[in-house]
Amino acid sequence: MDLHIHGLQALGAEIELKEGYLHAKAPRGLKGAVIELSFASVGATENIMMAATLAKGTTVIKNAAREPEIVDLADCLTKMGAHIEGAGTHAITIEGVDRLHGATHPVVTDRIELGTYMLAPAICGGEVELLGGRLDLIGAFVEKLDEAGVEVTETKAGLLVKRRGDRVKAVNVTTEPFPGFPTDLQAQMMALMCTADGTSVLEEKIFENRFMHAPELIRMGAKVDVHGGHATVTGVSRLKGAPVMATDLRASVSLILAGLAAEGETLVSRVYHLDRGYEQVVRKFSGVGAQIERVRGG
Repeated sequence: MDLHIHGLQALGAEIELKEGYLHAKAPRGLKGAVIELSFASVGATENIMMAATLAKGTTVIKNAAREPEIVDLADCLTKMGAHIEGAGTHAITIEGVDRLHGATHPVVTDRIELGTYMLAPAICGGEVELLGGRLDLIGAFVEKLDEAGVEVTETKAGLLVKRRGDRVKAVNVTTEPFPGFPTDLQAQMMALMCTADGTSVLEEKIFENRFMHAPELIRMGAKVDVHGGHATVTGVSRLKGAPVMATDLRASVSLILAGLAAEGETLVSRVYHLDRGYEQVVRKFSGVGAQIERVRGG
């Protein structure tokens, strides 16, 4: 949150932390500023960019995030009357305007949801077409899938995904800001590597403590060894169903993917995390042949 707070403060916002809550106000309005982010945060870039559209003067965001969502938000704001240049690069310039107006804008495909569902046929076998899928959104991820032995083909409607053999090959993964491998697909990729032929190393360079799903995968028979920001995964021929607990949004869906590939029944608890990032996940997985249901108390 520090990146968000510092950015908004640079624009003139007054932000105070009281008893665990942030209290924000801008009694003199917001004014343009040059803001250099210490880390290319997607959320901070978006928050500052939105605030700057109605600030007086010019705002420049340096070391801005370059994710497709940034470009999509800039396109939407531009349709609403904002003046933004450089979205998709490390420097975004925003000229403040007096007001915005309504607009109609189709939201870009959720690339993390897309990548998650692409891993289902990779870990289980079969063939799945992802409607609306685009290679330019997940290029680094698709490169790793190809290296692992998963075929991704463009179709008129999206992307077709299927595993080339009976088992994927182990590949090393390092998470990086876009256009690198997304941190939000690391947990799901680990689930795939748990069933791969060979040993892989996953390096997390974006967020700390993002291997909390590893102990749950171990409950299912996976061989995972975590040291700091690295996880070494030795693939097993088959995972086994077990009761496991989701620790966050991406961990929850990684355990579902592991459960789809495991022998027997897997019960994933605390799946309320899922609803933040996946719409009707049970219906979508069921639609391509998964035996999955949501039970009370999950």
